[in-house]
Amino acid sequence: MKPASSKVSPWWSPSVHADRRPFLLGRNAIQAALRGFFAREDFIEVDTATLQVSPGNEAHLHGFRTEAVTTDGQVHPFYLHTSPEFACKKLLAAGEMRIACFAHVYRNRERGPLHHPEFTMLEWYRAGESYESLMTDSAHILALSARTMGTKMFSYRGRDMDPFADPERISVAEAFDRHAGIDLLASLGADGATDRDHLASELRRVGMRVAEDDHWADLFSRVLVEKVEPHLGLGRATILDEYPVSEAALARPSARDPRVAERFELYACGVELANAFGELTNADEQRRRFEIEMAEKARIYGETYPLDEDFLDALSVMPEASGIALGFDRLAMLATGAARIEQVLWAPVAEFGI
Repeated sequence: MKPASSKVSPWWSPSVHADRRPFLLGRNAIQAALRGFFAREDFIEVDTATLQVSPGNEAHLHGFRTEAVTTDGQVHPFYLHTSPEFACKKLLAAGEMRIACFAHVYRNRERGPLHHPEFTMLEWYRAGESYESLMTDSAHILALSARTMGTKMFSYRGRDMDPFADPERISVAEAFDRHAGIDLLASLGADGATDRDHLASELRRVGMRVAEDDHWADLFSRVLVEKVEPHLGLGRATILDEYPVSEAALARPSARDPRVAERFELYACGVELANAFGELTNADEQRRRFEIEMAEKARIYGETYPLDEDFLDALSVMPEASGIALGFDRLAMLATGAARIEQVLWAPVAEFGI
């Protein structure tokens, strides 16, 4: 007799699908509402290629590698993109002014209630407009998503947020001081250079652990994850603004303070929803930052990715612009009340090993 299976029923099981279907229909309704919003704002919806010569050049993003074989048998490495960002910026260089994109993107080493190897990224770009305009967009999108679902509150793991309330805007330095008692800016030079020893002393002063091989970025991330993020997006959304330049590889420095960059992240119910930049358009500086990021990736993970030289060329003619990437599946989760990302994915990737 065949032994009984202990496997969980697959997503295509009729009973499992019936449980997930209300969330999936909610996802569709939100996507349709957002497409209407962008159309009213005179955005063009674009579609970008998934296969790219580089999956992206940030240290902690991990791509999936594949190969293209020509008709004469030559093999060329390609990657599934981690974001449509490089392609969208090339379209800005080509002359588009307002573009939006719902893109399937792929990130390795990611799986959990809020993470999936393949998910949908909503990105939009405004040429010639400040990144503050993206903050306004973000507030509108939260409210529109809630209105579409007929809900007055977003909730996730016991944390609630009013999607109709004006978001709180707080700098990273203010958040470090408020939630960790750490003076972040004192560990930054006038040009944004980082002082690892100073930040380490700040962590020790407040009782946080410091390892001998920790770099400045490791210490920064530890404070952000352990002390700051649990307090963000509670009651109302949080716009966490002005990241240190070293933590904003594709963002331009702030005109107000060159130690920090025009980068913000949007949080709701303690969940990171979006990452936005006043875009860097200096190709030489972008190359330098990518090389630093890839050196960091080699240090931590023992691998690097190639640079997209076509993208760096496009930066030389790309206009001043602001852009944002929003995890659409996470937004759908919060708006529909889903507990796991698989509940809002029509056809999730199979669990590894089954």
